[in-house]
Amino acid sequence: MESLNSIFATTRCSLLVLALWFLFVSALHCFAADAKTQHHEFVVQATPVKRLCKTHNTITVNGQFPGPTLEANNGDTLVVKVTNKARYNVTIHWHGIRQFRTGWADGPEFVTQCPIRPGGSYTYRFTIEGQEGTLWWHAHSSWLRATVYGALIIRPREGDSYPFTKPKRETPILLGEWWDSNPIDVLRQSIRTGAAPNVSDAYTINGQPGDLYNCSSKDTVIVPIDSGETNLLRVINSALNQPLFFKIANHKLTVVGADASYTKPFTTSVLMLSPGQTTDVLITGDQPPSHYYIAARAYVSTQNAPFDNTTTTAILEYKSAPCPSKKGVSIKPVMPTLPAFNDTATVTAFSKSFKSLNKVVVPTEIDENLFFTIGLGLNNCPKNFRSRRCQGPNGTRFTSSMNNVSFVFPNNLSILQAYKQGIPGVFTTDFPANPPLKFDYTGNVSRSLFQPVRGTKCYKLRYGSRVQIVLQDTSIVTPENHPIHLHGYDFYIIAEGFGNFNPNTDTKKFNLVDPPMRNTVAVPTNGWAVIRFIADNPGAWIMHCHLDVHISWGLAMVFLVDNGVGEMQTIEPPPADLPIC
Repeated sequence: MESLNSIFATTRCSLLVLALWFLFVSALHCFAADAKTQHHEFVVQATPVKRLCKTHNTITVNGQFPGPTLEANNGDTLVVKVTNKARYNVTIHWHGIRQFRTGWADGPEFVTQCPIRPGGSYTYRFTIEGQEGTLWWHAHSSWLRATVYGALIIRPREGDSYPFTKPKRETPILLGEWWDSNPIDVLRQSIRTGAAPNVSDAYTINGQPGDLYNCSSKDTVIVPIDSGETNLLRVINSALNQPLFFKIANHKLTVVGADASYTKPFTTSVLMLSPGQTTDVLITGDQPPSHYYIAARAYVSTQNAPFDNTTTTAILEYKSAPCPSKKGVSIKPVMPTLPAFNDTATVTAFSKSFKSLNKVVVPTEIDENLFFTIGLGLNNCPKNFRSRRCQGPNGTRFTSSMNNVSFVFPNNLSILQAYKQGIPGVFTTDFPANPPLKFDYTGNVSRSLFQPVRGTKCYKLRYGSRVQIVLQDTSIVTPENHPIHLHGYDFYIIAEGFGNFNPNTDTKKFNLVDPPMRNTVAVPTNGWAVIRFIADNPGAWIMHCHLDVHISWGLAMVFLVDNGVGEMQTIEPPPADLPIC
């Protein structure tokens, strides 16, 4: 009888295991069934675009400026074939996408791929894993990003919902900059002369400057709303070089997400977004039906530097609002009061309001404790340079650096290819973990510290390393608010402050409970920020300032993250159509 009972018990156990396995496989099947594979085609080409009374042959995607909005769900796979019909090299970066094991699809020129040459094509393939909210895509080659960009909207998985009231409608709001000339020529002139580039001629909302600029009234963007409804605005700062204040007249904004991560909701009348950052806000139609200006203009953290001091506008229009023009008398929309250009106090209060929606698991034990100084510099001109190539301050050339290293991009092979194929001579792995010289970073800096060294220097991380980075602004040349973007990772911003970071006192300010998760941190002017992440994504990942003039001058470095153990901790092989140099 015991033997028979044992057989029955074994049979019941086997049936239970089979049933659980069936449920597991069924769950996987349902999960896979919910996820979709989307196919898109991007054609990069010159298109006539008229702004500020003039028509320019502007580089666009599919003839659109801004480019097409991509909409997906968490878990979807995107396959985007990019064909280059323009006269410049191009790559596309999917800003904020984690790119787990698919670093070949990340996009920065000469970091993860060689550029797509004119007439060539490349297909980017990647899966969205665990991210929801607003991201964007843009060119990552020269200054093509000025016009080659678009929104990337990630909604919850099928059947899931937002952690806030479902909005009646959703509207992407892309803030940009417009030059009344070819942006590539603006950059080339700056590189040739060593001077700062010309500032933009206008800011834009969804590609349009708005009716405060010449020849722009009839194309001003209209954002609809109805009385009583709550809408979601997905605000993206896709400007090339300028942090921007954003405000809507007479309306409060409830922040619910940033950089494709949900946040604890908080209400504000003004946003500040640095280039690269996104912010999701709810707005309710709770004002008298009318027309209200949506406005954006510069936040300027530098001292005595030229900037575009214009204001871009769109119009929030209530459906039941009276006609804006009656009997030939034009009724202007209500204009918000924007902060002063240098209102750092408002920026600080806004930045410190962000917290993750729920408690998070922040690495507490640190394997890599890094300290990176960031900022500008000046190079003395070589004797063989003519004066027209030395038009920076006092006959110098502008540069920028991290830990006194001004990053130099390769030009014959990507860093990721050289790293995975063991090809020498493309990069070194001696990027310093700390500044080579300690000094008063935010005080009066000796002129001897103005000149960085040039090099393609990387820093190696073991898979699974727990990393903390102190990002310290410097007052070399001028202090500035630097938006630092890390590819391949989200990170927690556990603290920020002003002056020189002091580990003895500032560690008490660390938020290890619900810090915000971002992919781009705005390091305060004359201040610091501390970020943490786990190096769980193998590949070559650039970290750089998202003011494109600064990355052009060398404010960047690259992390090399080793493979872990097994297939799921190993970067995929390079695709067959990876561009060659």
